[in-house]
Amino acid sequence: MSRPRTPRVVVTVAVGAALLAGCAEGKASAAPELPASTCFGAFTPTELAPLMGTGEKVQVDGPADVRLSAGRKSAICNIYVDGKTRFFASAERLPHGQHFFWAPAVDEQKPEPLAFAENSKLWDSGAAIFLSCNGPTGAFELKLWLDGSTEQIKQEERRPLFAGLMKKYLDIAREQTGCDA
Repeated sequence: MSRPRTPRVVVTVAVGAALLAGCAEGKASAAPELPASTCFGAFTPTELAPLMGTGEKVQVDGPADVRLSAGRKSAICNIYVDGKTRFFASAERLPHGQHFFWAPAVDEQKPEPLAFAENSKLWDSGAAIFLSCNGPTGAFELKLWLDGSTEQIKQEERRPLFAGLMKKYLDIAREQTGCDA
């Protein structure tokens, strides 16, 4: 039996009109222009702009939504600028009661818990949540993950940025997956 296919949305956008000064060669660098809605319809260009840096070409690769089910267990979205990953979002639906263990690499980042989610971690370049859900067709576990390129963001702004992105992503993922519906 074949698995149902979820259409993927791949959007490539050329450089936007906004210019940022400061290139080493004296040239102006353009901030790439993002589509109006990205990564499962969860984020706006303004919310993701700090992670994009500069570049000429943006590509968003991911499904239009994060509606997970027994037949569609995961969804991944990547945003590339000039071929480099600048932002990554994923969601995975797991069987009810499946345990989740944090990767040692996450603990090396000196994470802290998110104030709005019990089983969560927040670090300088991302955030993750593992939660139990009661859906319309039964209970399941949901793993949400965000990661991004932060070299152009001040150290003290990184964790607040990812905490805000994860709060919005959690709300949208709960709605789209039927978590606690």
